[in-house]
Amino acid sequence: MLKKSCCIRIGPRNDFGCVNIITSTGFTLPCVRDIRYLGSYLTAGRQFRCSVSYTKRSFYRATNAIFGKIGRFVSEEVLIEL
Repeated sequence: MLKKSCCIRIGPRNDFGCVNIITSTGFTLPCVRDIRYLGSYLTAGRQFRCSVSYTKRSFYRATNAIFGKIGRFVSEEVLIEL
C-alpha cells in the first residue's frame, strides 16, 4: 500500500526542497510535484490547484483513436453519436 503513497507540498514554502518521509516500518514516501487522488491530479504550488492537462490529453487520445478507426467516410449522424 505504501507504493501508492507520496507527499506533496502546498503553501508558501512549496519551492523549497522537501525531504523524503521515512515511516516507522522503514519505507520512504517520496515528495512529488503532481499526485493523483480519486481521478484528479493535484499540483504542488502556493495554492490548492488541480491539473486538467492529464484529462485533456486522455480525451484527445481517445478522440483521435476513434477518428483514426472510422476515417473520413462516415456520415454525420454516426460521427455525432460517437
